[in-house]
Amino acid sequence: MTSFTCFWGNYKSQCTFVVMYKNPITSITVAEALRKMEHYCAYQERCHKDVEDKLRTMKLIPEAKEKIIIHLLDQNFLNEERFAKAFARGKFNIKKWGKQRIVRELKFRNISPYNVKTALKEIPEKDYLETFHKLAEKKYNTLTEQDKNKKRKKLVDYLLYRGWETHLVYEKVNEFF
Repeated sequence: MTSFTCFWGNYKSQCTFVVMYKNPITSITVAEALRKMEHYCAYQERCHKDVEDKLRTMKLIPEAKEKIIIHLLDQNFLNEERFAKAFARGKFNIKKWGKQRIVRELKFRNISPYNVKTALKEIPEKDYLETFHKLAEKKYNTLTEQDKNKKRKKLVDYLLYRGWETHLVYEKVNEFF
């Protein structure tokens, strides 16, 4: 507990502050960290970058981090190809992302080009185009903009942000307008 003299306008008084730390410094054993990381990877597919970031928050020595990552790879808790496939399927099916957005996010997570290509093969071309057309029509029908150019711009921006290919977006927009 720390005391300070505080001035509030013309008033002088004695103030007391209690300093609370958000994350108290605690130590963790390698075995505990290993158990936590196994649970972390078993709960959801993770990439190497996610695991390294989590280990960094545990403040372990580099040798312990390396030992844990090797164990996770050996025991198949950590598999980048499996992660990339699950990521691509999930983002396409649930969030309706296009291939460009999926590729950008996988590259951000330092996934190898081979695994990125493998992941994109998880998305059937027929489903991909069908989803694109449904998404574009749904968004077009929800836009209330009266000005044709503003409505067109909003639709294009929405589809490009979601990672759909430029040629698909402009073909579809030209269909509507």
